[in-house]
Amino acid sequence: MGFSVTSLIFVAIGFIVSLCTRICCNKGPSANLFHLTLVITATACCWMMWAIVYLAQMKPLIVPILSEGE
Repeated sequence: MGFSVTSLIFVAIGFIVSLCTRICCNKGPSANLFHLTLVITATACCWMMWAIVYLAQMKPLIVPILSEGE
């Protein structure tokens, strides 16, 4: 899977979890805003961690050095 497909999967998961949080934890307007903020922040942080790891594998900083026998 490519970068854009997996990014769309993260967006879809964030949207589904936001809806579930809105339905299951309906405690008032300020609590709903707080829960939504937590879900969006968690989704963005997970996506950024995945994106950094994914992109770091494309051009690694340390190149493996092979010995003569390998």
